Amino acid sequence: MQKTARELSTETKTEGGRVEALSADLTLPEDVTRVGVEILSRHNTIDALVNNAGGVDRRTIATLAETADSWLSDFKSNVVSAVMLTEVLLKGIKRPGGRIINMSSIAALRGGGSYGAAKAAIIGWTYDLAKSLDKDGITANSVAPGYVTGTEFFGDTMTQERHQRLVSETMDRRSGTPEDIAAAVLFLASEQASHITGQIIQVNGGAILGR
Repeated sequence: MQKTARELSTETKTEGGRVEALSADLTLPEDVTRVGVEILSRHNTIDALVNNAGGVDRRTIATLAETADSWLSDFKSNVVSAVMLTEVLLKGIKRPGGRIINMSSIAALRGGGSYGAAKAAIIGWTYDLAKSLDKDGITANSVAPGYVTGTEFFGDTMTQERHQRLVSETMDRRSGTPEDIAAAVLFLASEQASHITGQIIQVNGGAILGR
């Protein structure tokens, strides 16, 4: 993580940017409180908060107890982590003009087990944030990526056949890239997106159509 922070700092140096890395388990209230205090002590105002922590529990399920643990794990890592971090940082978000951007998924819109259910919860929570923070001039939106390569998300579960099937579902016949998702996040964090709140921004090459 520190290595990535140094690389990003080098990339943004010409623009006066600096990347700092803090390590925490965002499913643990004590860890979230710790990093929240540290962030707010370093920065008086937060222009944009991007909730991108998460993942999927890929364990083999054999019992009802394991089913419960797997679903709770996905909900905690994708939803509870974002909710807690937002709660501890909320007082520092710029008013007006602050941005909250939550990472959802195409799985929330077309199904995807416990992971899809967790990412659907992110969307519902984003709607609540948009309504409750409107009075403060803070926008809240979700980005819902489709199939994206160039990350460690799929681990060793991605076969060539599955890759081809997911690419064939898109209209531009290609997989998404981290840069595609970053561009959507950057736009939502910009001044140009000040009139956009409570929305799901799909970045999936047309694999599923908007609603």
